[in-house]
Amino acid sequence: MKDKAVGYYKNGYSCSESIVNAAIDCGLCDSALRACATPFCAGMSSGCLCGTIAGAQMVLGYNFGKGNSKNNPECAREKAREFVEEFKKRHNVTCCRVLTKGLEGASRKEHCIKLVADSAEILENLLKVKV
Repeated sequence: MKDKAVGYYKNGYSCSESIVNAAIDCGLCDSALRACATPFCAGMSSGCLCGTIAGAQMVLGYNFGKGNSKNNPECAREKAREFVEEFKKRHNVTCCRVLTKGLEGASRKEHCIKLVADSAEILENLLKVKV
């Protein structure tokens, strides 16, 4: 999943779209989520929450949220918390503005590739799948 997500990002998709597209490719969520992921990049265009986290949370909600026969809302919230904790272990913060401070152009893109890869890996581990 990580390679798929990085591939999407390198080919012009946003960070949030890349996570969701990789999950769609791996059969982890419905293709309807693709369009939903678009506004979540670059901290929802405000610099706040990293788009990779937002994309991963959408996939977790799809798999564990209300109305899903697999689990229940408590499980969805637990998975969401686990995702954020692991992301923070790796990057200390979740804010796009802080994560990319001082980076522009190619250096920002390279840094964000790492965020995409890490988020895809964390998501894959939480879903307990190998794709």
